[in-house]
Amino acid sequence: MKDERVAPAWEPVSGERQFRLLVQSVVDYAIFMLDPTGVVRSWNAGAARMKGYAAEEIIGRHFSSFYTEEDRAAGMPQRALATALSAGKFEAEGWRLRKDGTRFWASVVIDPIRDETGTLRGFAKVTRDITERRKAQQALDEAREVLAQAQKMEAVGQLTGGVAHDFNNLLQAISSSLELIDQRLSAGRSDIAPFTATARAAVDRAATLTRRLLAFARRQPLKPERVDLNALVAGLWDLLGRSVGEQIRLEQRLAEPLWPVHADVNQIESALLNLVINARDAMPDGGCVTVETANAALGPADLVSEPGVEPGDYAVLSVRDSGTGMPPDVLARVFEPFFTTKPIGQGTGLGLSQLYGFARQSGGFVRIDSAIGQGTAVHLHLPRDHAVTAAASAEQAAAVFDPSTGQAGRGTVLVVEDEELVRMLLVEVLEGDGYTTLEAADGTTALARLEEAGEKAESEERPPVDLLVTDVGLPGLNGRQLAEAAQARYPDLKVLFLTGYAFQALDGRPGDGEDGLGRNMRMLAKPVAVDAFRAMVRKLLSEGLSDGLSGG
Repeated sequence: MKDERVAPAWEPVSGERQFRLLVQSVVDYAIFMLDPTGVVRSWNAGAARMKGYAAEEIIGRHFSSFYTEEDRAAGMPQRALATALSAGKFEAEGWRLRKDGTRFWASVVIDPIRDETGTLRGFAKVTRDITERRKAQQALDEAREVLAQAQKMEAVGQLTGGVAHDFNNLLQAISSSLELIDQRLSAGRSDIAPFTATARAAVDRAATLTRRLLAFARRQPLKPERVDLNALVAGLWDLLGRSVGEQIRLEQRLAEPLWPVHADVNQIESALLNLVINARDAMPDGGCVTVETANAALGPADLVSEPGVEPGDYAVLSVRDSGTGMPPDVLARVFEPFFTTKPIGQGTGLGLSQLYGFARQSGGFVRIDSAIGQGTAVHLHLPRDHAVTAAASAEQAAAVFDPSTGQAGRGTVLVVEDEELVRMLLVEVLEGDGYTTLEAADGTTALARLEEAGEKAESEERPPVDLLVTDVGLPGLNGRQLAEAAQARYPDLKVLFLTGYAFQALDGRPGDGEDGLGRNMRMLAKPVAVDAFRAMVRKLLSEGLSDGLSGG
């Protein structure tokens, strides 16, 4: 019988050769070596597959070939190597280039390689193509944003009936006050102060209610700031009262003094409104909802069940109801996204999961106490803000117009407002203060007025008007577009936006002015008090009149 020998399944190889075989066999990761200057010295199969270069095409070239042109211009390849040397490792994500010029989103790790004497021999570079993972994450984030907006709009929708009732009462107060004022003036009487005060109070309440609703409804980025939770509760109290209806008693127990927190006001307001609505829904036959605040100094023992939360001082905002309560199995799932005990179509199941995520983002946490027949209490803990508040600025101190000064306004103001009554009142205020005015009902007409004024101006070096006052929500060309077009022609033109709702027309624009606006731009929210409008106009014009801006 013929003697046949079978080759062993595994032939012993040296450690170095074994390592090379391992690296070369990896196809999902680009693994290669750089010399100390960043020149490619080795190339595995994964690098060839991911980047499109054969070994002979890339070995000897600098690894900056994989970076985008803008990243090379910014010096990112050099900074990556410098970071690897100083920190012992460089890790980052960003766009990288394939041989054919297409981009992919890469996760990159660079480690320095040193010999036994500590001499730098080069760098090991590992790259992963995570483009699909990034797309999936972006899609998930977009879906979450849409669902979060839906949840926020659901809360606003629940308020519709109560808000309509509230606005009708406010309109009644304004209408009746105006009728009584008219009657008394016709009769030659001058005792109208109580009715003007009533109308003004109704307008202020309506303005506050509108601002709250717009804050809930519109999309906006997180903007942490110093927050007084007691003041926040007081400002929302009327809106909360409208949301619970007449069957439910709404009470407050606010701690004094209460530590301030550093968090996003809009998120806290949304959380409070949703918690109150949840409490209302848990009491179909009526009951009591209590909004509470408290200070809590928490040590490690208090936070055993809250991993990742730092011991320290917290301010607590709680909403407590006398409703049906929750069984343990429901209580264990309340923070799960999309989990809801409400009927189909009456809840997204995102409210408490959003609250949990917001609290954690802000360095705090949420706890819930509930039992069947004993009601539910939700406690939002937010870290105390230890920052010292700055003294009021000189600008704020000067923000009140003093008509007793008798100083006449100097300058020309272009007023752009599509609501004729509002435009008339703004012009009346400005002309009463001594300013020269131009008017327009839309952006296109405003640009024409500006051009006409420019043709008549003696000098081309300065704007033909000193200030553009414009509504944001104009038909056709909106206020922001108008301002940009006007400043493109006259870069030193000052702009004051008046807006009642169209914040999205101002969002997302980089600028160096206040409120994130551009150069020489300011904004006031409607309805604006006449004295506040006067003060802002005066401030904007006084900033430039000493430099020789045109006078009226």
